[in-house]
Amino acid sequence: MPNSPPAADRIELMQTFVHIVEAGSLSAAALRMDATQPTVSRRLQALERSLGVRLLRRSTHAMKLTEDGERCYERAKELIANWRAFEADLRGVGDEPEGTLRVVAPHALGQRLLVGPLADYLRAYPRVSVEWLLHDRRPDFIAEGVDCAIQVGEVTDTMAVAIKLSEVPRVVVAAPSVLEGRKPPTHASELAELPWLALRTFYRNEVQLTHRPSGEIARVPIRPCLSTDSLYALHSAAAMGLGACIGSAWLMNDDIAAGRLVQLAPQWHAVPLPVYLTYSPARFQPARLRRFIEMVRLAMADPTGRAWEVKASS
Repeated sequence: MPNSPPAADRIELMQTFVHIVEAGSLSAAALRMDATQPTVSRRLQALERSLGVRLLRRSTHAMKLTEDGERCYERAKELIANWRAFEADLRGVGDEPEGTLRVVAPHALGQRLLVGPLADYLRAYPRVSVEWLLHDRRPDFIAEGVDCAIQVGEVTDTMAVAIKLSEVPRVVVAAPSVLEGRKPPTHASELAELPWLALRTFYRNEVQLTHRPSGEIARVPIRPCLSTDSLYALHSAAAMGLGACIGSAWLMNDDIAAGRLVQLAPQWHAVPLPVYLTYSPARFQPARLRRFIEMVRLAMADPTGRAWEVKASS
């Protein structure tokens, strides 16, 4: 826009807008900022002209955010926090993490394996708060205001920066009741005869297994009686004897040891799933994000895969 204020001025205008919202009125914001009410009002009008939207509805006795105003308020707070972190980092005083970190993680990993390291992170950096969002879909970093995401499986977002953290070993299991009256399968092809459960995120109508000693690859067609996108639901259904499945070893190992599940065709294995931490390349990295990345890399770094078993039993 030809009349848009410079970028530095827009930061100041957004700071004024945040003060207005948090103070509850223009007069209260003016007192907080040690400015006059007409000055605060002019800054608000300048920001609205710059953005081309109405941010507030004002009457004699009330002030209310518009829908655009609500979105602007959340993004303005984030932008101001990032700008302050950027300035602090350049001055060399940004090593103390602070502010809010917004992280997306898969349900199972986020609930079972990563809460412990997350607790250590929060104890180490008490000025940080974390929004821990658990779902398996890939986030839109910018639109959702997400700082980083932990995901299992290959990264398909070519615009995201991806750091490989580890690999998840997987095993073929079933409850003992599934094998009643059957000879335990030893070859991958024999698995097709069993009732199956599918983890639709990674397999649906076919599973691929590799024979450890020879390297032979087998593609096994399956007809699932249950298909789910939840690793926890898959595990529960397998323990109830509904069918065989391929699941993460860290979640299945305790049940195998206790006899609640049986590992099938143990000479055959599914390819381990990679685990990545991803974030937007355009996003400035404040200290809270840098320290979180360091924590997650350390917590999940184990090329042998043993950490998955140790953490599952702890």
